[in-house]
Amino acid sequence: MNDSPGWAAPGSPSDGQGPDAAQQPPAEGTGSASTGSKWSAAQPPPGPGVPPDGVWGRGSSAAGQTPPQQPSQGAGWGAYPSQPGQQSTAPYAYGNPGGGWGGTPPAAKPGVIPLRPLALGEILDGAVATLRGHWRSVLSVSLVIAALSQIALLAVQRLTMDSLTVPDTEPATPAEAVRALGDLGALSGFQYYLEILGLILLTALLAPVVSRAVLGQASTLGGTLRAVRPLAPRLLGLTGLLFLGALAAGLLPALPGILLGSAALTALGVPVGLVLLAWFYVTFALAPPALMLERGTPVAALKRSAKLVKGAWWRVCGISLLTWIMRTITSTVIAMPFAGIAVALAPGGLGSFLDGSAARDWSVLIVTGIGAVVGATVTAPMQTGVTTLLYIDQRIRREALDLELARAAGVEGYDSTGTTAPTGG
Repeated sequence: MNDSPGWAAPGSPSDGQGPDAAQQPPAEGTGSASTGSKWSAAQPPPGPGVPPDGVWGRGSSAAGQTPPQQPSQGAGWGAYPSQPGQQSTAPYAYGNPGGGWGGTPPAAKPGVIPLRPLALGEILDGAVATLRGHWRSVLSVSLVIAALSQIALLAVQRLTMDSLTVPDTEPATPAEAVRALGDLGALSGFQYYLEILGLILLTALLAPVVSRAVLGQASTLGGTLRAVRPLAPRLLGLTGLLFLGALAAGLLPALPGILLGSAALTALGVPVGLVLLAWFYVTFALAPPALMLERGTPVAALKRSAKLVKGAWWRVCGISLLTWIMRTITSTVIAMPFAGIAVALAPGGLGSFLDGSAARDWSVLIVTGIGAVVGATVTAPMQTGVTTLLYIDQRIRREALDLELARAAGVEGYDSTGTTAPTGG
């Protein structure tokens, strides 16, 4: 199916009578029956999307002409697939945005997105609209995930912070410096993988909320939990597979250098691991919503994600990366007031942050942890909403999922066979 944004109206012009088809004006001396004007012998070429009789609207009687016979459903230029799972090779039609002959009627929008292939702005707007319209369910789930993640991070950070600080009383030996850098890398890696784990769980838990928002239906926290409960074992299995796969992708290239104690070999393996980790994350990013909305097995969800991302890897990567940057900036801004409070509470003030001693103070850790929880609670649903909408968008582009969504939302003009009922003459 064509990946262009926009859907063709059923029964668009065919057989060489599209918007760019050559049109001939009436002969010299003849005029329009409605206006009585005459055509000149030399006419400029018609503009794109102009019907043969030059008059918009179905069944126009100007100059005794009527639009060409509309092709049957499922055939012709720009027709829909006849069944939800069938792909169409016909291009999309573009014409008069207000409808009428050769026009493209506006897509149905029962919820937060129009039911057609989505642009970047529509995906971002849909994620924000879901958060705004279903904030009770979204923020409740997001708060629990963010709090559990931050508690685990604070515990590990406090336990390892003594080994991360090199004493200032005497010059650090090379062994101490290497050990401190290794511990710092391990803490950063733990924080990164903990964030990935939280995003996987949050995406899966909020996928039912986003799907109902697309249909324009309300959602409650209780209803969301009831929808997720039967799939909890599968969700845990998928989370484990994704977490282990991410660990393998990120650590295996650097493992030989770590085992041999070679800093140079380890340094060569780190960038390779980052590339593999990025590929793994994007390829299987759509697995959580696929599991929750298709209710398959964890392995089936992984295969489904790889199939939907195939051919659109860079698009999914770019949108996900842009969303992550926006989320990081917003979360940092939210956490800044808490950082100011932490500086005021630190025993040594700002100097304690510069020498690293503030990281061992529980009051500082708790205040900055609260700021991180607040920032993640507000911004993480943005990332997970974009991921679920990317899943829906890919299925719309490849499988005409918009037809099923329109019927599920009760949009008028969609019959039980999954096709649109013709409108107009």
